Amino acid sequence: MNSQPNNPLHGKTLEAILTELVAHYGWDQLGQEIRINCFLNNPSIKSSLTFLRKTEWARKQVEELYVNRLGA
Repeated sequence: MNSQPNNPLHGKTLEAILTELVAHYGWDQLGQEIRINCFLNNPSIKSSLTFLRKTEWARKQVEELYVNRLGA
């Protein structure tokens, strides 16, 4: 079994990460932190997940923000 004890994303789904970020920041602040339309215009978890799963650069920004928030 391949364990990743130092990886804060290990075992976290994109949906769980996004849900935690929205709960912490809210959609408005999240849209200011990461300037992508799915956070700024009529945001929802479902539409954001669809975009993030297709767009690697945006997903990486969300993951980086999540990891940075954990370290703060």
